[in-house]
Amino acid sequence: MVTKNVGVWIRVSTEDQARGDSPNIHKTRAEQYAAFKGWKIVEVYDLSGVSGKAVMDHPETQRMLSDIKSGRISALLFSKLARLARNTRELLEFAEIFRVHDAGLVSLQESIDTSTPSGRLFYTMIAAMAQWEREEIVDRVKAAVLTRAKMGKRVAGAAPYGYQWGDGLMIPHPDEAPVRALIYELFAEYQRKGPVARTINERGYRTRRGNEFAVQTIQHMLRDPTAKGLRRSNYTWTEGRGASVQLKPKEEWEWHPCEAIVPVELWERCNAILDAQMRGKKPGPRGRYLFAGKVICGHDGATMYVLNESPKFVCRKCRNKMPQADVETVFRTQLQTFFSSPDEIADYLNSTHEEIDAKCKQIGVLERDRAAVIADRAKVLRGYLDDKISMDRFGQLDGEAEEHLEKINTGIAVLEGKLAALRVTSDSSEEIILNARDLYGRWENLSHEDKNSVINSITETIVIGARDIAINLHYVPSTQDDGNYMQNTFSLLPSGSRK
Repeated sequence: MVTKNVGVWIRVSTEDQARGDSPNIHKTRAEQYAAFKGWKIVEVYDLSGVSGKAVMDHPETQRMLSDIKSGRISALLFSKLARLARNTRELLEFAEIFRVHDAGLVSLQESIDTSTPSGRLFYTMIAAMAQWEREEIVDRVKAAVLTRAKMGKRVAGAAPYGYQWGDGLMIPHPDEAPVRALIYELFAEYQRKGPVARTINERGYRTRRGNEFAVQTIQHMLRDPTAKGLRRSNYTWTEGRGASVQLKPKEEWEWHPCEAIVPVELWERCNAILDAQMRGKKPGPRGRYLFAGKVICGHDGATMYVLNESPKFVCRKCRNKMPQADVETVFRTQLQTFFSSPDEIADYLNSTHEEIDAKCKQIGVLERDRAAVIADRAKVLRGYLDDKISMDRFGQLDGEAEEHLEKINTGIAVLEGKLAALRVTSDSSEEIILNARDLYGRWENLSHEDKNSVINSITETIVIGARDIAINLHYVPSTQDDGNYMQNTFSLLPSGSRK
């Protein structure tokens, strides 16, 4: 099983700490969960005493997000969703960031682990909520943008290179406009963007930000009709910060006249050249294949890829190979093998449920002990206030009670961490088993996307050896000690068929 590096998120308010809900309790609970899953805790993000109304800008939050984006951690453990953020918008933002970077959110109290199928359902719900909120905001922004665009007013952003805004109008920039015009003249002569960019840079011209002109920048300027005296507005949109800019349908564009930098004839000639060049390029479709990122070489542990539309998975290090069709055949066979024993499945699920019940009873015992200690502590305090117990004796008894409570709380946290892991595993196992048992018969009728969804949901790794293939599935009846995945090894076809 692949070891996962994870972080622990701790945010306990001052009031919670006063009630004995210490940061150490939350950390212990997370440590037990991680230990159960075989994960390694590499970072702890401590926001103790920080309000949950807004945490996105906190330094610890930014450190955590940086670790997610860099891949230092691939999951974040926390006690419950309210500990992550109480602000719904920030919670949605967290979920989107984690989804984009293929990282997991693990809430112990709500039994949410987005590395499992049931947890991914949570992601789906969060994404739907976020999409609804984005659409509401976008609709309001679109209405305002459209009104300003129809009036010819400035909508947003800086003027394109070669122009500037003045008194609400877009006018040529005295220093940039001549350079913009030169770009069209050079392209009409060279008919290549690379030589144009090189010539402009060699003459010492730079972009507005002081950078050299790139080929893509030259392309954008040549295509922009503003230079010929026709300014566009309301022609692009984006889903949010960091998302790529998309063109709107042309019927929604708004056009306004402006002062031209180059003659219309020159602009049209340059764009005719670009159009001709585009017609001569026919990029092929990107490859789409099953098991991407799941296939591992048994010789050196490297990920195997499908290269250059080849029908084989290939290890770049040792050139170990395996046809895609063979991998899919073995996987389909394993679906039937793994889910064909009702008795084994029932025994596995029952044992998990029994262990969950046992943990709940153990927590109940500790909670009753905690209530008794708290009641005794209150009696000691009352005795001190009534002058029946001396200050020294009170300090001794109260200290012993506090130490006892800390041990009880730690014990409860340990059990709660294990209980959360058991519940997530149990929910995931039941969901996968109930939905996967008939996949063998329906496999050929599934779409490419549906097959990929099944593979990503239940597959840990597929290890290709010299003469065998081992497929590890998530959360199914297990012969392994950790109970988190099951492995079956199949003999391969003769090696000659894999060349």
